[in-house]
Formats: sequence, C-alpha cells, structure tokens
Amino acid sequence: DGRIPETPCSECDGAGMVAEQRKVAVDIPPGIADGQRIRLKGRGGAGENGGAPGDLYVIVHVRAHKVFGRKGDNLTLTAPVTFQEAALGAEIEVPTLNGAPVKLRLSPGTPNGRTLRVRGKGVSKRDGNKGDLLVTVDVLVPSALNDEARAALNSYAEAVGSANPRAKLFAAG
Repeated sequence: DGRIPETPCSECDGAGMVAEQRKVAVDIPPGIADGQRIRLKGRGGAGENGGAPGDLYVIVHVRAHKVFGRKGDNLTLTAPVTFQEAALGAEIEVPTLNGAPVKLRLSPGTPNGRTLRVRGKGVSKRDGNKGDLLVTVDVLVPSALNDEARAALNSYAEAVGSANPRAKLFAAG
C-alpha cells in the first residue's frame, strides 16, 4: 500500500501473509467426470490487506475401473460369450457397479459386437437419475479344438452349406 514497514515480520517479510499447507475435506458428488472441478467458496488463499479469502478449485481425477468403462453417464462393459451362446441364444449374468449381477437374454444369432442396454445401472447423475449399463457382446472363438469338437464343426459347416460370406464385398466393384 505504499508504506515501508519499520520492522518487517521475519515470517512474511512484510507481505502480511504466510504460505501454509492445510488439509481440506471435499465432498465428491456421485457421477462426477474425470477433469471436472469442484469450487469451494471462500476456502482459497487469504485476501490482501484483510480482504476475503478466495475460492479453492479442486480438479477431480477419476481412476479407471478394472471391469467397467464410462461413456458420459453410461457405464460400458464387454461380456465374453461362447459361440454356442451367441448362436443358440442364452441368458447370461453380468456384474453391475453396485455388485448385484443382472441377467441379460441373448437372442439366437446375436452377432459379435452387439451392444445391449440395461437401463438405470449406470452412473448416478446430479438429478438423482442414473445412466445405463451398455454391455457389448464379445463372441469367443476357441484357439484349440479337440477331435470331437472339430468333427461337430465340420458337420455344422456341411449342414449350413458353403456360401461365401465375403462374396458381396467383390460384387460391389
């Protein structure tokens, strides 16, 4: 303020403020996204010349989950299924974030990559509603077959015929 102190404080060197660290408890609301900030009004640094303290901004970093991904308010999950479950149809169980599994019905002929929606099993929103759980089907192909399984697949191939599934790729040219 234009005055020079006669005997400056040894801690603040006449600045009128001392830097110090402190712990602050922060309530993290449900459904917060990575990179969002939370404003704590009046919890920041001290104001100059006895002014009001500023605001403290906390930037939230959400750690990745081992099983679930996130797309907005929706949770994502990849569920491995066997070829026979996808081809014949099945009822499978998948986990949810709260721990209680849900059952999904796969229709016969479910293709690899199909995404199924479980309403209300996603991330909590500020308005109290929840996003959805999006489950993507991942059809597993066996890496090794025993003789019996190989014979069964050969019988299947003979039963359905030998139409080339890539034929229309060449017909478009």
